[in-house]
Amino acid sequence: MVPNLKILLYLLPLISCQALSFDAREATIASTHHSLYTGLTTCREVVSSFLSRIESLNNHTNAIISLNPRVLTVADQYDAKLKVNNGSFGPLFCIPTLLKDNYDTVDVPTTGGNLDLTDSRPSVDAPATAALKNAGAIILGKANLHELALEGISVSSLGGQTINPYDYTRTPGGSSGGTGASVAASFAVWGTGTDTVNSLRSPASANSLFSCRPTRGLITRTGIIPISYTQDTIGPIARCVEDIATALTVMSSIGFDAADNATALVPAGIKGTDYTASLTQGSLKGLRLGLIEGFFNTTASSETTPVNDAMANITAKLRGAGATVVPITDSLYNATAIANLDTQRFEYREEMDHYLQRPSLKGQHPDTLNELYASGKFLVIPSQYEYVTTALVSSTSNQTWEMKPSYDAVQYGIRNLILALQETFVSNNLDALIYPEQKNLVVKIGSPSQAGRNGILAALTGSPVITVPVGFSPATRTAPEGVPIGMEILGQPWTEEKLLQIAYGIQGLGRVRKTPSWAKQVVGVNAYGSVPSVTPDRGNIPAAYPVGVL
Repeated sequence: MVPNLKILLYLLPLISCQALSFDAREATIASTHHSLYTGLTTCREVVSSFLSRIESLNNHTNAIISLNPRVLTVADQYDAKLKVNNGSFGPLFCIPTLLKDNYDTVDVPTTGGNLDLTDSRPSVDAPATAALKNAGAIILGKANLHELALEGISVSSLGGQTINPYDYTRTPGGSSGGTGASVAASFAVWGTGTDTVNSLRSPASANSLFSCRPTRGLITRTGIIPISYTQDTIGPIARCVEDIATALTVMSSIGFDAADNATALVPAGIKGTDYTASLTQGSLKGLRLGLIEGFFNTTASSETTPVNDAMANITAKLRGAGATVVPITDSLYNATAIANLDTQRFEYREEMDHYLQRPSLKGQHPDTLNELYASGKFLVIPSQYEYVTTALVSSTSNQTWEMKPSYDAVQYGIRNLILALQETFVSNNLDALIYPEQKNLVVKIGSPSQAGRNGILAALTGSPVITVPVGFSPATRTAPEGVPIGMEILGQPWTEEKLLQIAYGIQGLGRVRKTPSWAKQVVGVNAYGSVPSVTPDRGNIPAAYPVGVL
């Protein structure tokens, strides 16, 4: 017994060092790089740690559509670079990253969660994907989304229903819900999303995460499955502000893209900004923040009261930190009324037809949006039947059907909204506007829609927004940590740097984020010879969302 005990005591430190060499749970870019650059771990071990978590735990949330078969090869290549140790590593070197499955990548199909696009194979990376790879990011795979990014339930005919990792009865927000659930569960260090109305901010709010919807034009949208030229943007979702700043710096470094002329709007002084450089230089003291009172539901209920309480708590903390919170009571700020200016139904068909007909899109796929919806291999939730059927006969010029207001009138209304928003900032001398991302808790699975969201203001005006976690609802049997609640911080165009400083200051007021209960478990790291396969659970699609019906 004694010799065996001596052997055990000798091996115990080695076992402990191996077990603690890299912990994927809540890992950040900085913590991952620390482990890599100090020799505590290898890139292969980092990648294998996240693959092991996905393989073991994805059944809790059904967030992953596909894994990149090349990730272990890339990890080995990066380990070879680490041995050379020439110091020329990109800001995302060996950082496991998940893409929302509407980003083109040559490594795996880009499906939008749609069964009819299962074999759609881009032959060219989207510029955003290429920028991430050039910065050293490891593209682990693709996350589920609300099909074709059209709503916020995050259910799709290919990926099934993604489940909120904090409450198995609720949706994860959306449309970037697979990314949100994955990052919350530490399936990756961070991930990408898109945002046409709410889709970066809703899953950040519902999963206790940070996100950035940038000013329209800051990041090119080329190679992203589109919906609306006017409203589409892309950006990062992560567990801390620092990682948002790093990812935004990389994604916005692309600059002007002739294929997306909105990128020509970026002012010269904004191009090439390193959003990490000034992150710690701001202060909450002296800020003037406008609180949009029209973006609350003041009717007390178990779904709205936790949101109102969380907002009351954060505004009290902001005042305590020296900020002035100014009530904004203008009746203009009514999310339901503003939504009448939504451009999606006018622009969707034209944008999608252009995407599907690009010569660089290979594999088997429909050539038009009408062909896609004629296939029967799609999922549209019933509350969007009218929207999709209208979009299929719509365009920005053909307005002969009964549609009011017209596209020209909508664009005129948007220009007036932009002017009114500017006036709110100027007349109140504001640094930013704040409000809950959603008036109520994220909705339950089977709900008609993701009701109560406030993202339309930024979507129509092209304004930048940082979303931050601000609280949780009380714990329940199905939500042992409570349901996450997030706040939007909206700024004037090209003020991402200031908004990130504000978000960093709020992060410094005290940790709000919690890990989902089931995601806290330690998962053993598998020694992979090849990348495992993931099969989404399409059998969990609620009966409320029938496939192939429109």
